[in-house]
Amino acid sequence: MDITGVGEAVTGVQKILGMFFPDKTQEDIAKMTQAFQIVQLQQQADQAQTDVNKVEAGNVSVFVSGWRPFIGWVCGSACAWNWIGISIANTICTLLKYQITLSPASLTEMMPVLLGLLGLGGLRTIEKIQGVAAK
Repeated sequence: MDITGVGEAVTGVQKILGMFFPDKTQEDIAKMTQAFQIVQLQQQADQAQTDVNKVEAGNVSVFVSGWRPFIGWVCGSACAWNWIGISIANTICTLLKYQITLSPASLTEMMPVLLGLLGLGGLRTIEKIQGVAAK
C-alpha cells in the first residue's frame, strides 16, 4: 500500500477508463483464444468421424462397409442416366414414334452427394499413392 494513496487512485482511474476504453490487446487475445477453441472442437469432431469411418470400412459385412460404394454406384448411375441415357432413350423413342419424353433427375439432390463422394474419392487417391490402400 502506498502511503500517499496515489497508487490506489491510479488503479481506480485505470479501472474506470478500462470500462470506457477497453484494452484492444486483451480483446484480441480473447477472440483468438475463442477461435482456437472452436478449431480444436472441429478437429475433435472430424477425428471422431474418421474413427467411425475406419471401423465401418473394416467391417466384413457388406451392409456396414458397402453402403459408401453403393451410394457411389447409385449416384454414378443417375449421372450417367441424366447425361447419356436420357438422350439415347429420347432418340430411340423418337425413332420408334413413341410420344414420350423422359426428363432428367433433379441435380439439386444429386450434386451434393456427387461432390461429397468426389471429395472422399480424392482423399482415397492420396491414400493409394501413399500406399495405405487396402489390398
